[in-house]
Amino acid sequence: MIVEIPSNCPVACICEGGAETAIINILLDAGKLIFKSSQLIEDEPLRRTSGKEFCERYLKKDFESKVYVIRVIDSKRENFKITQQYKSKIEQVIDVVTSPEIEMLIIISEGMYDDYKNSNYKKPSEYCKSKLKIKYVKSPSYYQDKFGNDVDFLIKCIKEYSRVHKQDEDKATLYDLIKK
Repeated sequence: MIVEIPSNCPVACICEGGAETAIINILLDAGKLIFKSSQLIEDEPLRRTSGKEFCERYLKKDFESKVYVIRVIDSKRENFKITQQYKSKIEQVIDVVTSPEIEMLIIISEGMYDDYKNSNYKKPSEYCKSKLKIKYVKSPSYYQDKFGNDVDFLIKCIKEYSRVHKQDEDKATLYDLIKK
């Protein structure tokens, strides 16, 4: 999916959890995303929220242009309804799906993708904990330690995951948010 965000438009980047937030922050800090930190409506990624709560909390403000909403989530079917009175403030809602889980980046970084695919583990996080012996695989600090000093390695892992995992055409991936 091609994702384009004009450099003068505000962005609400909503992340499912701490690991997703850590990944987005690493990429933001390195200037590798198609939007900049200065475009974020709260100067940082937002915590996961419902559409109604998001509207009430963040869209009461006036913006110079319509807001792009980027949702970094692991579910393709998660419902996010924008309240009718705020629809005119939204340019686009972009779902960036990290299905099945953001932990796939860890598996790829360890060169264990094929092993995971051939295993009986249903969730990548379970594989990371049991097979790779990573206790704190959901911890933001783990992702910061793993990728924070090597953003190019992170991008390589994101690109590889995009290559091996086919996404629905109407959903974006982390790779779609990276500057080309």
